[in-house]
Amino acid sequence: MQVWIILLTFAPMKRLLTIGEAAEALGVTTTTLRNWDKSGVLHPDEKTRGGDRRYRIESLRNLKPSASIAEDRKTIAYARVSSHDQKQDLVRQVQVLESYCSSKGFQYEIIQDLGSGMNYYKKGLTNLLNQILDNKVQRLVLTHKDRLLRFGAELVFSICEAKNVEVVIINKGEENVNFEEELAKDVLEIITVFSARLYGRRSNKNKKLLEDLDKVVKDNVE
Repeated sequence: MQVWIILLTFAPMKRLLTIGEAAEALGVTTTTLRNWDKSGVLHPDEKTRGGDRRYRIESLRNLKPSASIAEDRKTIAYARVSSHDQKQDLVRQVQVLESYCSSKGFQYEIIQDLGSGMNYYKKGLTNLLNQILDNKVQRLVLTHKDRLLRFGAELVFSICEAKNVEVVIINKGEENVNFEEELAKDVLEIITVFSARLYGRRSNKNKKLLEDLDKVVKDNVE
């Protein structure tokens, strides 16, 4: 916070600052300023006819970088596995997340999920997204990107960016724990859904196709 105090000290006194200029001076994003406006931390001094926010330098100088501005938002550490037989991997993920968050001094909550990386409606993921959208999350911590979603994680990361949520991925390399097996199961799930729609869930053709695919998956994983 020392940087923005210096910037404001030497800032010209003549005019109001735009939201972009105010955000740059404070070292935060424009989204954070809008969130502060909603929560009552910092209101704009004026608004243009078009609704654009304007800030007086004095208001920014009087803004105290306290815990209230640091926000009472929390860190959420998210862990996921695809199936019950991967429970040990879930335990391992949670241990890694707890160790990391504790070492950083974060006040954190662990959210665990059991379900495919292709499933966008998991209970834990829904809970996580709702809290992010409600501005309750300051930081999201993952062991690997694929723990969030197999495909579509970038969309969630975009929502995090819009909500000023920091994303921390502890291990950015490729996962090797059950990676091929889990990916194969995810692909099989996609094929299952489409074949059920094409042939009908109870049709013999659908059952035969799924049995053959399941055998191929098991043979390749083994």
